[in-house]
Amino acid sequence: MSEEYVVIAEQTTKEYRRGSEIIIAVRDINLKIKKGEFFVIIGPSGSGKSTLLNVLSGLDTPTTGRIILDGLDTGMIDESMFPKIRRERVGFVFQNFNLIDELTAIENVEAPLWPTSLSSKIIEERALTLLRHVDLIERKDHRPKELSGGEQQRVAIARALINNPKVVFADEPTGNLDSKTGEDIVRLLRKLNKEQGTTIIVVTHDQSLIKYADRVAYLKDGRITEITKGKSISD
Repeated sequence: MSEEYVVIAEQTTKEYRRGSEIIIAVRDINLKIKKGEFFVIIGPSGSGKSTLLNVLSGLDTPTTGRIILDGLDTGMIDESMFPKIRRERVGFVFQNFNLIDELTAIENVEAPLWPTSLSSKIIEERALTLLRHVDLIERKDHRPKELSGGEQQRVAIARALINNPKVVFADEPTGNLDSKTGEDIVRLLRKLNKEQGTTIIVVTHDQSLIKYADRVAYLKDGRITEITKGKSISD
């Protein structure tokens, strides 16, 4: 049964300690995300969206409950193995792009594969293909400061896909973009989701993203209050 799901959360809670106070960031999360879904988690600031994404993706560990990521129970994995698992199975897109200023666009896309057993030629060909997919081949030798916010996010998306991940986690990917550029970015993510079958999980406060989703989970005060079908419009 679990083979059709790429991410499963079971009774997952994440707590933080602040002095003598315990902060419960996410509480009793039960969630199954299917392979190939475009899944949106939506909620206001402070609702626990980024914490939930970090726990689902293996960037953080739950306090209680368990996460199954691409068939692996993350609670049963040695912590030293997580960087390898993330590098081979997961891609990330962040609100602040997180590009390396000293590297060109193509070098930023290639970076997750360093070091690797793949030849530099294969890495370069894969990066060039992805830059074509995101319509940035003409800007491949430009550094982040020479690119617009939308172009930087396109580089970040290409970088997230360089390792052929089973799932891409996107944390407020439109948060630092104007509305038109943000919509272009979401359309691009949806297009790649459809064409490549990559599972995309987006956390956002932006209600306009609902129309691109297969399903939507609503988060409030660390709890999922409802999961509905998205509108999943065509590009």
